[in-house]
Amino acid sequence: MSEKTSRISGFHTWSVEDRIARVADFAGLGEGERTQLAAPSNIGAELGDHMIENFITTIAIPVGVATNLKVDGRDVLVPMATEESSVVAAVGNSARQCYESGGFTTSMSGTEMIAQIQLLDVPDPHRARLVILERQAEIAEICNACDPVLVRLGGGFRGLEVRLVDTPTGTMVVTHIIVDTRDAMGANAVNTMAERLAPDIARWTGGTTLLRILSNLADRRVVRARATWTAEAIGGEKVRDAMVAAYQFADNDPYRAATHNKGIMNGISAVVLATGNDTRAVEAGAHAYAARTGRYRSLTTWEVTAEGHLAGAIELPLAVGLVGGAVKIHPTARALLAILKPGSAEELARVIASVGLAQNFGAMKALATDGIQKGHMSLHAHNIAFAAGAVGEEVGEVARRIIAAKAINEEAAGRALADLRGQ
Repeated sequence: MSEKTSRISGFHTWSVEDRIARVADFAGLGEGERTQLAAPSNIGAELGDHMIENFITTIAIPVGVATNLKVDGRDVLVPMATEESSVVAAVGNSARQCYESGGFTTSMSGTEMIAQIQLLDVPDPHRARLVILERQAEIAEICNACDPVLVRLGGGFRGLEVRLVDTPTGTMVVTHIIVDTRDAMGANAVNTMAERLAPDIARWTGGTTLLRILSNLADRRVVRARATWTAEAIGGEKVRDAMVAAYQFADNDPYRAATHNKGIMNGISAVVLATGNDTRAVEAGAHAYAARTGRYRSLTTWEVTAEGHLAGAIELPLAVGLVGGAVKIHPTARALLAILKPGSAEELARVIASVGLAQNFGAMKALATDGIQKGHMSLHAHNIAFAAGAVGEEVGEVARRIIAAKAINEEAAGRALADLRGQ
């Protein structure tokens, strides 16, 4: 048998079946593993092969529906794609506790994206900055000509910024073109405009353009959501004050803030993924925004109202779309969007921000009262029971036993399952 090698010429041109066979041979996979890789999913192999390179299979992520959400007066059911226990339940429970006090109220700064054009080797950067700004009308024409459909839909070029960025190798001149991308996330549109504009900027200034790419710090696409939970609904003033103290900890300590914001993104990324949007772009923008003051802080704020209730708010950039990319071609994403029925990309972003705030409320309340493990591990115990081989009604019973024994691990689940079957 020849030596195994990952150097496979033309792998992308092979059929999906041949790719699976080659990978299985390389890795020494058994028949069960080969069958699993070839198993059908809710997208066909042809679409999967179209979406990414060297496609061999799909990996299913469970999709649940968060209930009880009222956003700007509209009741919504929100699809969430996540593998983590308790995320969907936390959002629904949190939304239920503020439903009677009006649910979530949102606003958004707009649907504008930024593309950056990096200019190097400029002997007079201050003059170059002014030269570029003087060409704004011409730049608008160049950018809008790249996407006339976007312009017809009410989007297109909106403004220009030119920044001088000092680096160890000299001053860079960085041009920001600001584009309203409407119901698209907009990466392809703004990147195309930046590519088209770069040679002109180089010619006007005598410099050398290098990077031409959007920024995922979409701070012109900031969405805000707020809600109020009555002290009575959340368990009294002691719980309220503990939650405010938990927020203060996160806002003043980056070690806590990282986990605090990760919990927020548990909810946000689950909706972003379910709707076929770019989770990595949203996460990058959110974490960069959390550090905009020079230190990493909470994406949410929590305070006590004059009436003694708990008020929470979230503010972060959310670049999501309803057209283009996987949103347009993934049939499950389209079906899940049909459940949510957002009238625009802005409305989708408002719902997603509300989910993030609800998720943060649920996590902080759990931490400030029973601890995060009680609810999370209760759900996790069912996963452990399933992994140990429990089926049907056995899953719930094995989970109950290992929770009672405070031994939520696969070894304990195996013993509990053996005892159960021995009975």
